[in-house]
Amino acid sequence: MRGKTEPMSNVDSAWLSMEDPTNLMMVSGIMTFKTPLDFNRLRAVIQHRWLKFERFTQRVAKPWLPFGTPYWETDPTFDLNAHLRRVALPAPGDQQALQEMVSDLMSTPLDYTKPLWQMHLIENYGDGCAFLTRIHHCIADGIALMFVLMALTDLKADAPWPSAESASKSNGDDERGMGGALGALIKQASNTLNAAVNLTGRIVHEGLETLNDPDHARELAKIGGDGALAASRLLLRSPDPITPFKGKLGVTKRAAWSRPLPLHEVKRIKKATQTTVNDVLISAMVGGLRHYLITHGNEVDGLNFRAAVPVNLRKDEDLGKLGNKFGLVFLSLPVGIADPLERLAEVHRRMDELKNSAEAPVAMGILSAMGLSPGEIQNLILKIFAAKATAVMTNVPGPQFPLYMADKEIDSLMFWVPQSGRLGLGVSILSYAGQVFLGVATDRGLIPNPDVIIDGFYTEYEQLLALAQSGAALPVRTPPAAAPAPFAAAPPAAPAPDDLRLIRGIGPKLAALLAANGITTLAQLAQTDAAQLRTILHSVDGRYRIIDPTTWPAQAAKLAEARGEERGVG
Repeated sequence: MRGKTEPMSNVDSAWLSMEDPTNLMMVSGIMTFKTPLDFNRLRAVIQHRWLKFERFTQRVAKPWLPFGTPYWETDPTFDLNAHLRRVALPAPGDQQALQEMVSDLMSTPLDYTKPLWQMHLIENYGDGCAFLTRIHHCIADGIALMFVLMALTDLKADAPWPSAESASKSNGDDERGMGGALGALIKQASNTLNAAVNLTGRIVHEGLETLNDPDHARELAKIGGDGALAASRLLLRSPDPITPFKGKLGVTKRAAWSRPLPLHEVKRIKKATQTTVNDVLISAMVGGLRHYLITHGNEVDGLNFRAAVPVNLRKDEDLGKLGNKFGLVFLSLPVGIADPLERLAEVHRRMDELKNSAEAPVAMGILSAMGLSPGEIQNLILKIFAAKATAVMTNVPGPQFPLYMADKEIDSLMFWVPQSGRLGLGVSILSYAGQVFLGVATDRGLIPNPDVIIDGFYTEYEQLLALAQSGAALPVRTPPAAAPAPFAAAPPAAPAPDDLRLIRGIGPKLAALLAANGITTLAQLAQTDAAQLRTILHSVDGRYRIIDPTTWPAQAAKLAEARGEERGVG
């Protein structure tokens, strides 16, 4: 018997269809505890708080019709025991052993016959335990995962034993089903403590404020008018250079994360260099990537490659809701700069440029607004990620005060998003309770030892901290312009896109499809023969096979010629 059904959004469906054995579309988060959790109490927390989100009892159902969109349906045989597992960490029970287990689970696909999430209570981790949550990206993005994990927590250790009655009282009239610490945070939004930790906006109160401001991000998405033209600006970026971080992926993944860094130390570096907390952390992380490349005998002079950075697009009324509501910006990482201060200066400059740029591409927001089908969204995402970036870099704010789950204080937090678009490197930065953590997720075939990146991060961070603690004034220097290596040479500026909808037979969706294939100007269209255009039209699905593009090049040539004459008259 079929249960309750609910349509899946186009964007969520696109993330579902991007699943690949070598690139699982899972968002993973881990909490560690210094003392063991009571399994029965943990189970009660999951039962009465996690399962209040209806999505976690729904499975994915395939459409009845060809080319239809998948939908959600209630799992009639749902069993919490299939999703909450209790395992023991092998000896010696240290962080290396935990990283091995997390790596194995990150390489293991979820069961598509059940709701797409799973949790593991990992016991014997030192004197305490760890708690790993895996959710498919079609259910939630990184921000949403943080919200639902916070819904499991309390603000104090002696919270009542979870029950249906206590969950109802804690939620009150909150239709989003927020209990525990998160419910308190949302209800007490005017509280000073809560104001200091805006879970949907600022990152460690510094750095990517603009990028994580949903209203500002949506405004950026509107600039430029036509969504197809905005998408074309994104797609016209030059491809990233080939490095050991890019290549064919395998099934096995590797996870590693740093020891906690005191936030007050990071702020000391920030103050001494007149930068931001995020500038400091990103610069040290770039130093870690540089360290890895040098350690493995790679040339790094003049090297720059991009990290795709998700941008929160949630409105206030969407707080605590599941799904995917984020855009993307691309940050160029100055791996080729050796001096830590000069690299920090360049990161600071690029971050400011990115935050203040009216053309910062908010890709997912644009794509979802354009109303494309899931297949088209998937093709565009893969094209963007595969060619235009080397890594995915997420930076999510956690609460700056201790939280408790199942009566025990959470010692540390870390999370990872999937490396979408067949990328092999993911970097996560997360703050919690006055500490900052760096996490790395890699493809084992490309980067078998991500701990080398973490070690390089430590070295860079400690150099910056030593400089800040020296008491000497550290004005941030503008790095000298260096001659880039041949593979990193800057390409000629891309021509300004034209409105291809002026061509008879081309509408917004076809303009976006052409832009995805590098055709954004009338001159480019005029130089493309009809056979190539048919290949592009047939590459998506059957709907465009009936379209005849024979006259498009000639139309484009005439329009381009007319525009040239108009400019000549002026």
